[in-house]
Amino acid sequence: MAWQHISIAAFGGPEVLQLVTEDALPEPGPGEVRIKILAAGTGFTDTFIRMGRYPDFKGPLPFTPGYELVGVVDALGEGVSGLAPGTIVADLTVVGSYTQYALRPAASLIRVPEGIDPAEAVCLPLAYMTAYQMLTRAAGVSPGATILVIGASGSVGTAMLDLARAMGLSAIGTCSARNMALVESYGARAIDYNAGDFAAEVRRATGERGVDAAFDAIGGAHFKRSFAALAPGGVLVGYGSQTMATGGESLIAAGLGLARLKLWTLLSPLLGRRRALFYSITDRRKSHPADFTADMAILLDWLRQGRIHPVVADRLPLAAAADVHQRIAAGGLGGKIVLLPW
Repeated sequence: MAWQHISIAAFGGPEVLQLVTEDALPEPGPGEVRIKILAAGTGFTDTFIRMGRYPDFKGPLPFTPGYELVGVVDALGEGVSGLAPGTIVADLTVVGSYTQYALRPAASLIRVPEGIDPAEAVCLPLAYMTAYQMLTRAAGVSPGATILVIGASGSVGTAMLDLARAMGLSAIGTCSARNMALVESYGARAIDYNAGDFAAEVRRATGERGVDAAFDAIGGAHFKRSFAALAPGGVLVGYGSQTMATGGESLIAAGLGLARLKLWTLLSPLLGRRRALFYSITDRRKSHPADFTADMAILLDWLRQGRIHPVVADRLPLAAAADVHQRIAAGGLGGKIVLLPW
């Protein structure tokens, strides 16, 4: 049976995303499951991987990109039990989701309750999980806390604003002027990061107190500005280095940013008990796999209840992958573009 997937044979621009047709279906090996993909998430991280700038993946080439998927169990490999064909599942793949069929370890799959839109469910494994674990397991925020979301109009940013609303948090989000209305639609206060010192604006907005937690994916020197917005006892969670990934900052500068996080925590008693840490969803999943499973179950239940509302900006076929990456780079999507392989 013929099937299709996106393949990258060389790192580069969106043009390296090529639609390839295969003649025979892949067969699952021991412990594996073949999944018929219903929805593949796209995002900024996919563009870094495509360019070869993502630290957690450097090949081998060729490969199929795609960080997250929702699909139907289609065939079982030897030794797999507890998963019947027809079961809807989700997974965080890092690569491998822009396809009609994928092979995945059975142990990594999360069951998706029936009745949930696959395009909405595929928004959860990366963006919503990152946001949820940073809020709960990294920062440990409580209802009534005030948080600062840097880059609040992006996929993780909007997920965090949506979760903040569901969890009873007050949110302040930085964004460009064109995205302020989007940020405010989540009930958050929007700050144009081009209009001046956002840390000073945050302090004014909080009566000079600062925020209980700040979340920053910009990295490098930017961490210093986010740390300045913290209230006494507050925590900064870094979770990326976009300036390095986009070529705006060197690897050395990004490393210095991570060193600052560690130094600030060491000096916390001298800094008003403010502290800082770095979060990686892939590292966290490897070290705490049971937490990932439990947290995905919570998010899927909240989605089923209508407590959270992932925004699907568009639903497109695999052949549109290159155009999707161009739109992601341009920004201002206000949600996730989802590829529907069928």
